[in-house]
Amino acid sequence: MGRSIHLEIGINGAFITRRWEKPENMMRLTAETGYLVHEFCADVIDPFFMGPKEFLLEMAREVRQWAEHYGVKICDIYTGMATHRFHSFGHSRPEPRQRMREWLESCWDICIAMGTDRWGGHVDAVPAEFFDDPAGYEAVRARLHDTWRELAVVAKEKGLGAIYVEQMYSPGEVPWTFRQQEEFLMAVNSDEGVPVYTTIDVGHMAGMHYGLSGPELDYREWIRRYCPWSEVIHLQQTTPDGSHHWPFTPPYNERGHIRMDAVIEAIQEGHARAGASPLSDAVPPVDRHFLVLEIIPGSTKREDILLEEMHESAEYLYQFVPKGGMVLAV
Repeated sequence: MGRSIHLEIGINGAFITRRWEKPENMMRLTAETGYLVHEFCADVIDPFFMGPKEFLLEMAREVRQWAEHYGVKICDIYTGMATHRFHSFGHSRPEPRQRMREWLESCWDICIAMGTDRWGGHVDAVPAEFFDDPAGYEAVRARLHDTWRELAVVAKEKGLGAIYVEQMYSPGEVPWTFRQQEEFLMAVNSDEGVPVYTTIDVGHMAGMHYGLSGPELDYREWIRRYCPWSEVIHLQQTTPDGSHHWPFTPPYNERGHIRMDAVIEAIQEGHARAGASPLSDAVPPVDRHFLVLEIIPGSTKREDILLEEMHESAEYLYQFVPKGGMVLAV
């Protein structure tokens, strides 16, 4: 029996960081540049750096109010750059691990206040000291599996419906290989917690710098293998050897290698063969994908140019997935 998969284009809120502070402007600009779905960036309302808890929850409620006003859906809150700077759960000492757990639980409260029950990102790293220590490396990875399995239970108690842990492109940021991705999803999912999915980013196949080759460098193959367990798929225009987070505008489309027709085709193929994967026994395949454009502009990018690139990218992406979404039969 076939299944239906809903696809919809969205925008990540990294474009807001260090630029706009008012929730009304955040949601107005999302709508004015053409997006109906917004993945809120945790850097914009950071649980540790932005202020006391009540202020954070007030900001989150304002975002929710203005999102409803402008007809924008907040699909999830996703980590930005701040948490990407630390070992946290990968650290050998318990203090950094506990601190990140506190950050997460606060961020999950912000999710609920903002009106979404989804959170995703990457918040840990294996220390480089373990790269030449296979036994030590695997011990850290096993501890990460145990941690996320436990956190899925906490997320359920908080009222979340799912969490996402993003696949990356270096041995310090796991999972970064096919084997690690499969082992992660098998290890962290249980009946006691919320589903733990991956996030596939089409620019995260740059593992050649650490010795990967073949299909693991192909964004289409990552989508085929793992999109059934990825409610959010991050889009960016980029080259094979980097994760540039460019927009989908003519100059960048000429330089980059990401093709949206190939993305859609790989999604369809991935769902068609999901039943043959042992992952289907660990966590049921998803029935929707938010295809979220993740533009991360440099500090010298002028706001008017940034907004125009966002608008042009929306118009380009809607050629493949119409505004408001579409359904794939698989």
